[in-house]
Amino acid sequence: MASVLSLVGDKWSVMIIVKLGAGPMRFNEIKRVISGISQRMLTMTLKSLEREGLVTRTQYATIPPRVDYELTMLGHSLRQVVQPLGAWARANVEPIKKAREAFARKAGPDTSLLP
Repeated sequence: MASVLSLVGDKWSVMIIVKLGAGPMRFNEIKRVISGISQRMLTMTLKSLEREGLVTRTQYATIPPRVDYELTMLGHSLRQVVQPLGAWARANVEPIKKAREAFARKAGPDTSLLP
C-alpha cells in the first residue's frame, strides 16, 4: 500500500495525472504546462507512471517521431481522487505562504525546519 500511496505523494506525478486528464499530450506539451519540472524529472516520472499502469505511451512512425502520453482507465480513476487535492492546493496557496512567512519570522534566523 505504501508504494501505491507514494504516487499520490509525489507532486510531479499528481500534476502530470491532472494535466493528462484533458486528453493525450506530447512530452513538450506536458513540460510546457507544468512549470518547474526538468526534462529529466518529467522523463523519470512518465516512465514510473507507465510502469504503474497509470499512463500509456504511444509512439507514431512519423517524421519527426511523435509520442503521446495518455491516462489509462486506472490513471483516470486516480485523477478523480487527486483532482480535489489539486483544487485545494490552488485555493490555499496564499494562506500557506502566509503561514510559512509567520513561522519563519517566529523561528528567527534558524529556518532549518523550513522546506
